[in-house]
Amino acid sequence: MNKLKIMGILNITPDSFSDGGKYRDTESAVARAREMVDEGVDIIDVGGYSTRPGYTEITEQEEIERVKPVIEAIKDFGVEISIDTFRSNVARTALEAGATMINDQWRGTYDEKILDVAAEFDAPIFLMHNNDHSTYDDVVEDMIRELKESVNLALEHGVKKENIWLDPGIGFVKTREEELEVMRRLDELVAVGYPVLLATSRKRMIKELIEGESKASGRDTATAATTIYGMEKGVKAVRVHNIEINRELSDAYVKLQEDLDG
Repeated sequence: MNKLKIMGILNITPDSFSDGGKYRDTESAVARAREMVDEGVDIIDVGGYSTRPGYTEITEQEEIERVKPVIEAIKDFGVEISIDTFRSNVARTALEAGATMINDQWRGTYDEKILDVAAEFDAPIFLMHNNDHSTYDDVVEDMIRELKESVNLALEHGVKKENIWLDPGIGFVKTREEELEVMRRLDELVAVGYPVLLATSRKRMIKELIEGESKASGRDTATAATTIYGMEKGVKAVRVHNIEINRELSDAYVKLQEDLDG
């Protein structure tokens, strides 16, 4: 079993649901990035646009002004940097500033040109399941079908197959029951043949799993439980707030599997 990739969340926003406002200035964001590296992060996911319910719309320029100086400051930290955006102009600016990957929560459907940017820079892109509707005949089958459509679109735009990742979109346009069904059948998404990123960190599903922990930071242990579950299902990366606990547990799980296999 290969080592799990840990993607650390670095929100440069005043209104993200978990850590909004915590890293609004470049200095504090860079300090957190250094901590992430020390804790064993593989990818730092820099985002300047909140997606929490009731979020405030911002312009592309505002988003760029938030993320660009942070990316420029951390580009030599020795880890991958992903830009968490669905806007092609923001993605381009971030890659020019030193980012190496794109994390698109709209899987190329909001701004199709983002796929051209990924192809031009030969950058890996994470395609997260999300859409404008929340009605499914079978949530897993529909999710896989829609993600395959996005994969085909990305390939048509010149994105290399080996640069495509899939994300089931936990916390987006799904009921709790549907999210649990997606978790239960994660292996079906893995079987599509692209590496899968799982992003459950501190989300509503985790809150309900531990029966209502009100503080987002109190959901990290339960998040780590879903990390191990995801590894058992075959996911290759997780997107989390708490790097340390997920690094330690995932590394221990890999070592245990190696020892058990002899």
